[in-house]
Amino acid sequence: MKAYLTELLFSVVKQITDLTDSSIIVIDRPKIISHGDFSTNLCLVLSKKLKKSPRAVAEIILEKLPPSDLINKIEIAGAGFLNFFLSSKANNEIINSVLNLKDFYGKNNTGGNQKIQIEFVSANPTGPLHVGHGRGAAIGDCLARLFEASGWIVTREFYYNDAGDQINNLTYSVKASCQNIPTNDSQFPADGYHGAYIHDIAKAYLSKKTIECQGQSIQASGEIDDAKSMKEFSVAYLRNEQDQDLKAFRTKFDIYSLESSFYKEGKVEMVINKLIEEGHTYEKDGALWLKTTNFGDDKDRVMKKTDGSYTYFIPDVAYHLDKWERGFKKVINEQGADHHSTISRVRAGLQGLNQNIPEDWPEYVLHQMITVIKENKEVKISKRAGSYLTLRELIDEVGCDATRYFLVARRSDSQLVFNIDLAKSQNNDNPVFYIQYAHARISKVLEQWGGDISKLKLDTSFNFESQAELRLIKSISIYPEIVSQATKELAPHQIANFLKDCAAELHSYYNESKFLVEDEKIKIARLSLINSAKYVLRNGLHLLGIEAPKQM
Repeated sequence: MKAYLTELLFSVVKQITDLTDSSIIVIDRPKIISHGDFSTNLCLVLSKKLKKSPRAVAEIILEKLPPSDLINKIEIAGAGFLNFFLSSKANNEIINSVLNLKDFYGKNNTGGNQKIQIEFVSANPTGPLHVGHGRGAAIGDCLARLFEASGWIVTREFYYNDAGDQINNLTYSVKASCQNIPTNDSQFPADGYHGAYIHDIAKAYLSKKTIECQGQSIQASGEIDDAKSMKEFSVAYLRNEQDQDLKAFRTKFDIYSLESSFYKEGKVEMVINKLIEEGHTYEKDGALWLKTTNFGDDKDRVMKKTDGSYTYFIPDVAYHLDKWERGFKKVINEQGADHHSTISRVRAGLQGLNQNIPEDWPEYVLHQMITVIKENKEVKISKRAGSYLTLRELIDEVGCDATRYFLVARRSDSQLVFNIDLAKSQNNDNPVFYIQYAHARISKVLEQWGGDISKLKLDTSFNFESQAELRLIKSISIYPEIVSQATKELAPHQIANFLKDCAAELHSYYNESKFLVEDEKIKIARLSLINSAKYVLRNGLHLLGIEAPKQM
């Protein structure tokens, strides 16, 4: 309808001005239903050019606007806004459009089958996934679903930092546990990992267990002094565990990339040599530095330390060069807010390679911290991880649906308080329950009706009159715009908020209406309306990776 109204208005604009760009026309949706279905400030925009008052411009536009059977009336409001009220035919076409498109309602093809790579979670394989990783998984997966719904070819990718000091500290910790050294003993590695999971790995390693990890079988040698086997087994053990947690979280990946592979294939060294060749480096205090200030950073950064090891952002540069060479011209990294400082460094390194990579590539979505509360107290400690709450414990406590919804329901750059008691509650205060209950209510009515749901269709001559019906139709019609906007703004929380509002309109309509009435025309119309709402709720829940139950 926005495109339709824009076309109507632009036909008038071309008659009364010499303007040739329709982008001057902005169509909004009034928040109050009595103000119409759509509104535009076009009259205010044209006022100066035509040297007339906005209301006078409005009168001219109304006089020249072509008639339309989709518009019931147009009002001039305030200083010169035009408010459009849709006709019954337009509302009915919206409902029938949903019933025809079903699972495809809300999807678009703005992506034009272009490739996009979304990297998210990318946890170090040094312990179980924590709730912060869970927020990254929820946001990243929902972004992927949004882009797929908008016509993009999406690749989901997980990057494992399986090299460096943290992996060595993991190996040292497992070895100490194999030797029965307590975590509070002075002989236990100072930078080691103290969670109970270390003992699980040690026990499995000594038992010469085999771990299946991404199509490979890794068997432990069981030898305490076999550092290579212990490292490979420990990493595989934790990678396998993380995979199982993500599976329980309904999160999948198409590609797993390993930091170690970029060392083995010489890609890190190649990046170093290219940056030296391009003249963006210098030596100082026995270290090799990158002139990141040439690319907007606040100070230069060390690339290669005095001991010959590389700083953490250099393999990241190699990894992102690999993404670019794989043809991903659009890349989004979903990471924790603690990665903020790496953005300028990675982009500076990529610019220094002289590969015609855009300055703002890749894009980043950074999520803020999470506070988990239960019985009005903060929950920090995990029985298994020791120092933090794990994602799996949260899933086991409140379920996958509630965990996904609550972790994505706020803007990613906002701190999040996760209330376990609220997430477990079975009442309307819990937004997940509230939305799923709306879907289940509709399913129950349609089941009681017993007719062929696939053949439900609204008679275009029917006239919905109640405010509850009109509000629900408006909510249904907004859904495609929300999908498009949430994709464009990288904001899956908008889907979560929309679903809560849509469910509220459905519950309001349900509570004041009867559906299985004797009048066949009224019955089919009302069933068609709630069935279209059911598709919207189900499609929206799918974008969040949440189930749409038929009964609760």
